[in-house]
Amino acid sequence: MSVTRTKVVIIGAGPSGLLLGQILDRAGIDNVILERRSKDYVLARVRAGVLEQGTVDLLTAAGVGERLAEDGLVHHGISLCFDRSLHRIDLTELTGKAVTVYGQTEVTRDLMAAREAFGARTIYEAEAVTPLDFDGVSPRVTYVKDGVGHEIACDFIAGCDGYHGISRASVPDGAIATYERVYPFGWLGILADVPPVDHELIYANSPRGFALCSMRSLTRSRYYVQCPIDDHVEDWTDERFWDELRRRLDPASAARVVVGPSFEKSIAPLRSFVAEPLRFGRLFLVGDAAHIVPPTGAKGLNLAVSDVRYLSEGLIEHYGEQSGAGLDAYSVRALARIWKAVRFSWWMTTMLHRFPQATTFDQRIQEADLAYLVSSRAAMTSLSENYVGLPF
Repeated sequence: MSVTRTKVVIIGAGPSGLLLGQILDRAGIDNVILERRSKDYVLARVRAGVLEQGTVDLLTAAGVGERLAEDGLVHHGISLCFDRSLHRIDLTELTGKAVTVYGQTEVTRDLMAAREAFGARTIYEAEAVTPLDFDGVSPRVTYVKDGVGHEIACDFIAGCDGYHGISRASVPDGAIATYERVYPFGWLGILADVPPVDHELIYANSPRGFALCSMRSLTRSRYYVQCPIDDHVEDWTDERFWDELRRRLDPASAARVVVGPSFEKSIAPLRSFVAEPLRFGRLFLVGDAAHIVPPTGAKGLNLAVSDVRYLSEGLIEHYGEQSGAGLDAYSVRALARIWKAVRFSWWMTTMLHRFPQATTFDQRIQEADLAYLVSSRAAMTSLSENYVGLPF
């Protein structure tokens, strides 16, 4: 088995792992990224694309904001659709901030290109990745590549490998607490090369269930409809999807829907999940390895970015100032922001979806919540502050 050394091993080459590597590279901190999938597989994953201002600022500061500045679509508001009417919330007027629509795949592509240009090491298709000895002072990570075993000795391990990754699974039983809510429905989503129905996102609550009109560009739309969790993609033809989407929108928006063949269609389950703490000796959990939120509040990628911000600051402080204060504070700082985002995503999900077991009382409360929201500047400001992103 070959043995090499680096300062930080990052497990996972999604946007959180790549962004952490990019920031460390620019700070002169040697790191290696291990990814069990191929590069093409990582780039093929379809994910969210609404970026908070803090995320845009950090990507720009990390030197990967050029394409984002050119191609990102800045949105100053969102619309809520209910009772067959559209209600716009002006995010910028209420908070002075905006969000930017820029696909997570494009963020990943930009980070990959920057890493390759820098000459930093990413090992794709690394099998049997295993973090070891992270409860002591000499952690290491073993993996298999092309049938050959390898070991990397390091100072720290960053687990950026998602909900199903090995990092959280390696934490001993009893050392970690988990909190979870699984929602009794899914999102059926499609991508289609058609112009979006509106220049901003529309979140719809209808008697038939939730719908979301989003986009990836001015010519590529991303749409979702709430569906039973046991539905199958093959049961949803494009024709059925477009018909259902229109039924859940206000008449004017429905009339603007441009239909076309979808080139990606999938059903995603929804859950809220938090693991804590986020530090176990010299192993740190980052992004989806630590938390999952339903996509209703557009927080998943943005939460991962704030985790990276806190952890990178701690690592830079450790190597630059020989201080462990930032790393010691990582879990507490990250979790404080995580739980606020989990609450917001839960609230948006509860307010906008139709729950199978909801009573008539529950339904009237939901209707009152929506009516109050769009009639109160204070309530709209609260939503807007959370939607554009709480401070890092």
